[in-house]
Amino acid sequence: MFNILTALAMGIVIFAITVGVGVTVLGKFSVAVADCGVGNATGETLTYNATDKYCYNATGIKLNPGSDAAQTTTSLEGDMGTSGLAGWTGAIVALAVGLLFIGALMGRRQS
Repeated sequence: MFNILTALAMGIVIFAITVGVGVTVLGKFSVAVADCGVGNATGETLTYNATDKYCYNATGIKLNPGSDAAQTTTSLEGDMGTSGLAGWTGAIVALAVGLLFIGALMGRRQS
């Protein structure tokens, strides 16, 4: 029984590492491909803020990133993070542990 629990714990740890690395890598890709371009009215260069994932002009007006790739990787980052795959972790762990104990109780021999 403890061997199975150990394997389950290792699976959860590997899952957490995979989600953490995935979110970090997607965040870095979003920064790398963000091309804010040039402001329409004034011709000034826009700067990308990696914290909130938006482009800003010199006066501080917030605009969307100019590249579709930055928006797509930001969306994928959200899909993998707490609003997506990682949000199901609690339910997956509860289901796995519950099924493990139900299986252990059903497997007992009756005298």
